[in-house]
Amino acid sequence: MKLLITGATGLIGKKIIAIAKERNIEVHFLSTRKHKLIPSDTLKGFYWNPQKNEIDDACFEGVDTLIHLAGASISKPWTTKNKKEILESRVNGSRLLRKALDRQKSKVKSIVCASAIGIYPNSLNDVYDEKSRLKQENFLQKVTLAWEKELKALSDHTQHLSLLRIGLVLAKEGGLLSQLTLPVQLFSGTAFASGKQWQSWIHVDDLSRLFYKAIDESWEGTFNAVAPNPVSQRDMIKTIGKALSRPVLLPNIPAFLMKMVMGERSILILGSQKVSAELILSKGFEFHFPFLPQALKDFYGKKE
Repeated sequence: MKLLITGATGLIGKKIIAIAKERNIEVHFLSTRKHKLIPSDTLKGFYWNPQKNEIDDACFEGVDTLIHLAGASISKPWTTKNKKEILESRVNGSRLLRKALDRQKSKVKSIVCASAIGIYPNSLNDVYDEKSRLKQENFLQKVTLAWEKELKALSDHTQHLSLLRIGLVLAKEGGLLSQLTLPVQLFSGTAFASGKQWQSWIHVDDLSRLFYKAIDESWEGTFNAVAPNPVSQRDMIKTIGKALSRPVLLPNIPAFLMKMVMGERSILILGSQKVSAELILSKGFEFHFPFLPQALKDFYGKKE
């Protein structure tokens, strides 16, 4: 296998590259930062800039597998400029890959792309699987629907295309978990609104292994990339508190306050999606961390 990856410097990308190194897989990666393109024995960087419609076609040389992760962070303030970047980084990046693949003489064997569970509607009651009906109710759904439309257009350039709708990724190195643990460590951890919002999460190690499962077994179609045991937001905060030996005693912060402070972006903490992992379980994927206390024990070494 020879792998081309976008989003290589992100949380997930770094884990995927680490596995590639363990498996002696040669990796090409795309970066918008030219100073990041320093090659090593098994890792070689190539320049691309989706905003300028630029890509070095040499990145495809010998490549039979593509993992596409790239997209601007949704955690920064949703200004008009940032919302444009969040959408266009995903749509234009995917479109640029498709145009570049048009110029290649042969198809790649497998393409595995990141999507997100933000595509599902906000609900405290519904359970979403890959066949659930989708509708555009908020900015996240607008982005993921447009993103997946472009991703599916890559099917003409590969024998096997799979999309992983990724849940809340937990990792000690950063991302969501670090944002949740800091208040808990300072004895100010709490949930928002009712705290009943479903949090469909996944350990970053399980997620990175899932990408290789999709590649190794030539998966096709759309798959939810979540652990099989989602929890409420309140339970997540309490479980983090237990792992860190910190009590969670403060009352929940009302939804209206978060809407005043965060505006439209408050959907990130007030939204709820209970997402099913049944399809990937039926495909034989074995989670190392199916339960939240197990995942937190791995990060913090605390007893469940």
